[in-house]
Amino acid sequence: MDTALPASVTRKKRRNRLLWSILLPVCLGIAFWITWGFLTPSISRSTLITAVAGVGNMENTISASGEVLPEFEETLTSAIDCSIRKVLKDEGTKVHAGESILALDKSETQAELQKLTFQLASKQGDIDRLRVDLNQSYSDIQSNDAIKQLHIGNLKDAVENARRLYDAGGGTREDIEQAELNLKVAQEEKRQLESQIRSKQQTMQLDIKAAELAAQIQKSDLDALARKLKLADATATRDGVITYIDKNIGTAVKTGETLARIADLSSFKVSGSISDTYLDQLRGGMPAIIRINDTLLRGHVDNVYPSVQGGLVSFDVRLDQPGNAQLRPNLKVDVFLVTDTHNGVVRVANGAAFKGGKVQDIFVLKNGKAYRRTVRIGLTSFDFVEVQEGLQPGDTVIDSDMSDYKNTKQLDVVR
Repeated sequence: MDTALPASVTRKKRRNRLLWSILLPVCLGIAFWITWGFLTPSISRSTLITAVAGVGNMENTISASGEVLPEFEETLTSAIDCSIRKVLKDEGTKVHAGESILALDKSETQAELQKLTFQLASKQGDIDRLRVDLNQSYSDIQSNDAIKQLHIGNLKDAVENARRLYDAGGGTREDIEQAELNLKVAQEEKRQLESQIRSKQQTMQLDIKAAELAAQIQKSDLDALARKLKLADATATRDGVITYIDKNIGTAVKTGETLARIADLSSFKVSGSISDTYLDQLRGGMPAIIRINDTLLRGHVDNVYPSVQGGLVSFDVRLDQPGNAQLRPNLKVDVFLVTDTHNGVVRVANGAAFKGGKVQDIFVLKNGKAYRRTVRIGLTSFDFVEVQEGLQPGDTVIDSDMSDYKNTKQLDVVR
């Protein structure tokens, strides 16, 4: 027969059940929390680079390399064969137009100039002598011609006298024929003399013309050499700074070799080069951004060179601020050519998290956790990435390389 349990036992059992109903959920929660801690990866906040998404303008760019060059640079070359006698200015020196930079030994060319001068004077003397000979010859021939004319006149009179004497019965037919023959011979001699006069005049005039032409050619050579000798003075033609000068005193310099370069350092341009794979995107007038450390300068492509050398295409960038204080001759710079522009778009700082694909996964920080999110990428530049889908302004993006967590959907971010 069952007996009723004492009230104290019943109360004890009730307390035990109540205690287990409380402890069991707590223990299960602790166990779940511990297990979740082992299953959910975590990452230290101090190792992360983050960026906050915002709204702004985007420029799609392609990267190129560049070198800062003076916008105006003059190269002084030797106009003659000479040698360097003295260096008057050093590199980096400011010069004004007309100032001498190098003293050159031009004695060889000066001797050649003097030789040509003497030769030209000799040619001119030959021409003068030809003219004198021509005039003397013409005068002599004219005198002989006048004498012949007088002789012909006498022979004509002799013919008339022979005829009159024959008519009077005091002469013979032979006398008339001889007088007529003498007249014909004299007339023929006069024609020959006149022909000689014309031939002599023509020949001597041709000789004079040939001598004058030779003299003109020699004078032209003389004038050209004189101009070269004058240009051989190594003087600045404009204000600027010497960026290069040949300091090899005594060295022989050939015609056309560089003596010095003078640049206007108040104005610069950028000479750029880019892989020929981008040739179809490169065009004159396209915007360009020049980065010098933390300074960004803007400009546009002024000239694209048609030749491809070593797989590279060269171009020039004209700057909006060609006199910016950051610009230095021969400074290497980064060049970014703008191929497209979007305004008022969601953008985030470009970093290692963005691999270049149009659709990719990134991590967004929220409430101490990092959540993987798929985003669609638009334009990219060296500073920003346009996010067309998947981000809202104000979202905090992990900009670090998260390749080790590519299969993880969620991360705990710990201090």
